[in-house]
Amino acid sequence: MPHVSVAILAGGQSKRMGRDKAFLEVNGQLVIERVIAQVAPLTNDLFISTNTPEKFTRFGWPTVSDIYPDKAALGGIYTAIHTAKYDQVLIVACDMPLLNQPLLQYLIDLAPTADVIAPIIAPPQPETLHTVYSKNCLAPIERRLLANQLRVIGFFADVIVRYVSASEVANFDPNYNSFINMNTPHEWEHVRQLVADMYQ
Repeated sequence: MPHVSVAILAGGQSKRMGRDKAFLEVNGQLVIERVIAQVAPLTNDLFISTNTPEKFTRFGWPTVSDIYPDKAALGGIYTAIHTAKYDQVLIVACDMPLLNQPLLQYLIDLAPTADVIAPIIAPPQPETLHTVYSKNCLAPIERRLLANQLRVIGFFADVIVRYVSASEVANFDPNYNSFINMNTPHEWEHVRQLVADMYQ
């Protein structure tokens, strides 16, 4: 049986894109559908963290809204960890259309070794929305939310973190495509071209 929950964070405002990134199309499929397809086989506890649940009900997965509203990504992470059925939860963003399932499974397999399992491709900033968190993170995150200290990695000093190096990631994803997200129309077009080239 799976020992990890999975949460898809879909709480961003998509200001630079000008439209909801989750519903952009890549190779004939919505980005949110591509994300679900990669993570659903990894768990029997998948849910979408969003403050606009009505947009996502058609996909058939549970939704959850922020416990502490207006606290940016850290608030979504807290809500996902709090909601998770299991002690560990893999959290991914809804705008990552090229997730790599074997890499995600590798992160999950490492989950018992630390409170946070975080890839770090371009040091010093880890990929905090492609990371496994444990429930040990709840109290440190909540302290920061209540103090309005919203930098995601701010609580890392209070927990055990296992960074997954770029070389480890490259064993599964040598071009690091997993971490491509889409914040602007130009980036969306880049992803569409990248995927089109994969199928040529």
